[in-house]
Amino acid sequence: MRGFLIILFFIPQLCTAQVTIVSKDKQIAAQVLQEEVKRRTGIVWPITAQTPEKGRVIIFQTKKCDKESYHIRTTGRTILVEGDGSRGLLYGAGYLLRIMQYRQKEAVLPEVINADATPEKGIRGHQIGYRNLANSYDGWTPEQYEQYIRDLAIFGANSIEAIPFMPASPHFTVSSNEMTRRISGYCKKYDLDFSVWTPATFDLKDTAKRHDFLMQFDTLFRESVRLDAVFFPGGDPGNNAPQLVLPLLEDLAVPLKQYHPEAAIWLSLQGYDSTECAFVYSYIHQYKPLWLGGIVVGPSSPTLEDTRAALPPQYKIRHYPDITHTVRCDYPVVWWDPAFAFSLGREPVNPQPVYYANVYRFIAPDMDGFISYSDGAHDDINKMLWSMLGWNSQADVREMMTQYANYFFPSASPELIADGILALEKNWEGPVADNGGITATLTLWQQQERLHGELSGNWRWQMCLLRAYYDAYTRERAIREAALEAEVNRTLLEHKGNEIANAEKILQQADKKVMPQWRDRIVALCDELYKSVSLQTSVAKYKAAGPERGAVLDFLDRPLNNRWWLEDKFRYIKTLPLAEQRKALDTLGRWENPGPGSFYDDIGNISKSPHVVRKEDLHTDPLMRRSDTPGFDWWESGYSRKRLSWMVSLRWPSAMRYDHLDTTAHYVVRITGYGESLLRANGVLLKPSLYNKGIGEIKEFPVPSAISKSGTLLLTWDNIDEEHLNWRQHSRVTEVWLIKL
Repeated sequence: MRGFLIILFFIPQLCTAQVTIVSKDKQIAAQVLQEEVKRRTGIVWPITAQTPEKGRVIIFQTKKCDKESYHIRTTGRTILVEGDGSRGLLYGAGYLLRIMQYRQKEAVLPEVINADATPEKGIRGHQIGYRNLANSYDGWTPEQYEQYIRDLAIFGANSIEAIPFMPASPHFTVSSNEMTRRISGYCKKYDLDFSVWTPATFDLKDTAKRHDFLMQFDTLFRESVRLDAVFFPGGDPGNNAPQLVLPLLEDLAVPLKQYHPEAAIWLSLQGYDSTECAFVYSYIHQYKPLWLGGIVVGPSSPTLEDTRAALPPQYKIRHYPDITHTVRCDYPVVWWDPAFAFSLGREPVNPQPVYYANVYRFIAPDMDGFISYSDGAHDDINKMLWSMLGWNSQADVREMMTQYANYFFPSASPELIADGILALEKNWEGPVADNGGITATLTLWQQQERLHGELSGNWRWQMCLLRAYYDAYTRERAIREAALEAEVNRTLLEHKGNEIANAEKILQQADKKVMPQWRDRIVALCDELYKSVSLQTSVAKYKAAGPERGAVLDFLDRPLNNRWWLEDKFRYIKTLPLAEQRKALDTLGRWENPGPGSFYDDIGNISKSPHVVRKEDLHTDPLMRRSDTPGFDWWESGYSRKRLSWMVSLRWPSAMRYDHLDTTAHYVVRITGYGESLLRANGVLLKPSLYNKGIGEIKEFPVPSAISKSGTLLLTWDNIDEEHLNWRQHSRVTEVWLIKL
């Protein structure tokens, strides 16, 4: 059955060193199987062209069948692996490696295996660019790259995308050109497609730069022993109109076809408006370019559905999913607690198997495959998951994680570790203070850490431990610092004359670290990860490319309450006359506690937005198209001292609901945010009495008593078309008060 893996497990049978691998034409699959078994057990299974008379035998045999498919059967002492060419056999070997049980000098396979698999998608790949902006790849040796490419193939990937022509990084082990050549060679060795991502970050009207840009490709094409695709992003980066881009690609296709006749160019429409997209589609329909492989759909592109509808059927659609980022991306963590967004940031270790499986299944019908966007080793689990989903979109998530754990952590219990990975994803669900599972997840990983010291140097193991410790430490900090701020607010309302001094002392209590042993372990794991896989978790210590590029260590102690904002306010208030000081302190103290019968919501904070109506969840709206999820602004490289709630926003909530209101009272809605806010109460458009548009500035909307007399109030916002603006300039809502007058 196409696209489905059929596995029948029976009593495991011990495979000892007597097992022989039979491969008559020296397939790479046999070598991979031999080397990976040896790596995990110390056993060396010999490879021969003749079937031995005794002992168990694994036979690799090519067979004409569906492209890339494999078939595995057990007959007596023989395990027969048949595949469509070298790829099919490699994927068959990968399947055996994923289900095999490993112990020192022992390898265990099921006694009976019946497995048939054909991939659902013809493009299943990942971009692993050797460049300074990556949080780890730029520190890898060629040998690390080869092993990683092999691992991706074992989990079903068939395409690797490099980023050539990169300036030197302080972490480079070889030059950019040399690593690109090496990656091309590894793809040839493992019979994987090789692609390059090549933006033009200059004005294409500059003929000299355009000429130089094209000339560098001649060397790339000539020196690449394998090249199947060139991916040119229309934007992000680059800001050239398609009227300039398409002639460039026509010129680029000439040397490409000279050196690699079967290779194709792929174009993304990232950053193009509707007029520019229409120009591209018109060009394709009119000229039907033979050099064009298809359209890539990535961030800031038209949707997969719209692209498919506009594109002639002979051209394919390749998705460019961002599985590497948590915020400010196509697939952000849904309703992520700000405690994590402000500390873990945009590129932490981010296993999200359940979320990405839901996303993949939703978008799969509209694409011919994918090559993911990845900027480091931190998203390793996501890459392996997508690789397997490309074979079977309905594969069981826990089983995929079990295979991941079994292959990469061979001495541990795969089912337990799979549950531990799934628990890491659960850590990010709901309010951080209410999620007691975070501590339980750390306990699980600490137990495994004690049991499996032999895995201490395994970078994937280190990443899981880092996340478990970091999440638990952040939760303890968030709970404590929220309590300190609440104490400060009470102190500010005491009217004793020393409120500021007392409040400052309370805030300073956060300087004494909670759970210092956890913090020490986080610091140690970051150091171990830099040594093992060049994971750059700090700008100062490990020369990360920037604070947003996985520098989680730099934000380990970033305040999770409004300490910085309050301290700045206190300095300002001290300059005011005493009467104004008292008024200002009362405003601060009551900021989130407006009094009896009144309500406050920090709109994008899952922990502080009880009145926000959330329409759907990921099961019915996996891309969150009908149900917005908060965005997190990144100001001053993550060190902004502004109020945290002003950096957490929605364009506007789908609705806010208030019940059991005082039917005799008058109410006013107060809002902070940015830009416009077209507010309705129970369907009636409200007229503002105060309408400031700046960040943190107040808007106020009196609610006519006739509207609230039912005791229920539903606030909604009219949509505003701001697509002509950069997303950073879009209007948004950060805080909402319903004030009882």
